[in-house]
Amino acid sequence: MVNLESARAKLAAVPDPEIPAVTLVDLGIVRDLRETASGVEVVLTPTYSGCPATELIADDVRAALAEFGDVTVTLQRAPAWSTDWITPEGRQKLQHYGIVPPQCSAEQAIRVVPKLRCPRCDGGRTEQLSRFGSTACKSTWRCIECGEPFEYFKPI
Repeated sequence: MVNLESARAKLAAVPDPEIPAVTLVDLGIVRDLRETASGVEVVLTPTYSGCPATELIADDVRAALAEFGDVTVTLQRAPAWSTDWITPEGRQKLQHYGIVPPQCSAEQAIRVVPKLRCPRCDGGRTEQLSRFGSTACKSTWRCIECGEPFEYFKPI
């Protein structure tokens, strides 16, 4: 019998390979953890269906939970991942790391132009430099007040 509470604690410590300041649980990528006859199954929803880190994430999950027996990783792509699934703790960690978390829900993003505050100096005069940042889920911005660039985690 697997201690699911211990397995959840181990899983909650697995960092995202692209943004190590947050965990897979913080990002809402982990959908479920369940006991199986020979170990555990973890259900993941990648942030994008073509996310290049998906296999690495699955390997990291298997390594973190190996002590619980066979680890099956199942990818569930529907419903699609949404930035609405990022936990409040995850949003705080992103901000502290220098990535502004989504400022509205995915539904509101269609109609709202964000007014972002700089994560470095807290300045309110910012501008978008590029719709795409280091990954497809982020855009690149700059603070006019301190001149520093920063990334914004786009609501999707």
